[in-house]
Amino acid sequence: MTAVTVIGLGPMGRAMVGALLGAGHRVTVWNRTPSRAEQVVADGAVLAPTPSDALRASPLIILSLTDYRAMYDVLGEATDDLHGRTVVNLSSEGPSGTRDAARWIAGQGAQFVVGGVMVPPPMVGTPAASVFYSGDAESFEHYRQVLATIGEPHRLGDDPALAQLMYLAHLDVFLTGLSALAHGTALLGTAGLPASEVMPGLLAMLAATPDMVAAGDAPWTQIDTGHHPGDLSTATMMGATADHVVAASEEAGIDLALPRAVQAHYRRAIDDGHGAQSWTRIVDGIRAPH
Repeated sequence: MTAVTVIGLGPMGRAMVGALLGAGHRVTVWNRTPSRAEQVVADGAVLAPTPSDALRASPLIILSLTDYRAMYDVLGEATDDLHGRTVVNLSSEGPSGTRDAARWIAGQGAQFVVGGVMVPPPMVGTPAASVFYSGDAESFEHYRQVLATIGEPHRLGDDPALAQLMYLAHLDVFLTGLSALAHGTALLGTAGLPASEVMPGLLAMLAATPDMVAAGDAPWTQIDTGHHPGDLSTATMMGATADHVVAASEEAGIDLALPRAVQAHYRRAIDDGHGAQSWTRIVDGIRAPH
């Protein structure tokens, strides 16, 4: 059993507390709005009256806050109690802000580990849960089994920003996919088709995407090697489809931001003379925009 403090009791924080309690750990919690702690306290957690009390209760501090600004707000007046502790921040932030936070935490005499939880709250603590980590290696290994209670831990390296970048890259794909679902549903809605009728099929397209993009040479191999054969599909072919999506959206009178962004990727590849190569060639224009 390990003593753990969880600061931040939104849906994700409460889910993590539940998983930790279920694994038999002694959990202390703190939240700016104490009423959010009622259920986890009923389940066995201890509510600390102040952030300082919460820090002093455990050697392992897990933060589940809106962003890193909230971390400074909560811990800024309790820095004396950070010394010697490991802070695992599972909040969201950009790379430079994460590295700044790592230096700030180190300045307080504490160890810093960054994490990105890759599942929604209901899946925390289940076999489907996974979390990317980076930062202090020794502290991560020391608490690996405790962190595994939240989800399968995957350590990426010493740079604290790596976990944030991996988290944000996955969310980049996820959020874009959600926007595409909404856009496709809106497009079909202009023809009188309800979301309940069309969205299951659109979701099936998303589910089939891994098999489709891995047909032939794997796209990651093409991108890593810079070899983009157009034997199955080309940037010109995909670009023509993107043009048709833009045209249909414009005719339907719906928002064009997403399809025009996709169209621009293919037009750049074609304009740069790569129309006969694979769709993966669009990565060049993304890496180095004009």
